[in-house]
Amino acid sequence: MNIQYKKGVLELCVLSLLKKHDCYGYELSEYLSMHINIADGTVYPILRKLKSEGLLTTYLQEDSGGPPRKYYSLTSLGREVYEKERAEYLNFAKRVEILLEDDNNEKK
Repeated sequence: MNIQYKKGVLELCVLSLLKKHDCYGYELSEYLSMHINIADGTVYPILRKLKSEGLLTTYLQEDSGGPPRKYYSLTSLGREVYEKERAEYLNFAKRVEILLEDDNNEKK
């Protein structure tokens, strides 16, 4: 798959997963890797960027038998941005789908 397709949607996917529940970086990376072919380490720069933009916050949580994990959580701004970008993406994807389907119905 074209890497540019993935780059354009990964931030939205991260926001979507964090809207459902707080996650730590490896958990996000593993989940995304099961659905989208991404390289190791792809998610961490996205998390740093989203945090620097004020869309995420972090906290440490102890886990049984291991070191504390850094969890990511959406801020209220993150939720607002997610909802806006989700609507824009779904509208865009619908329009692209219509254009691609029109290829089958070209006028001759």
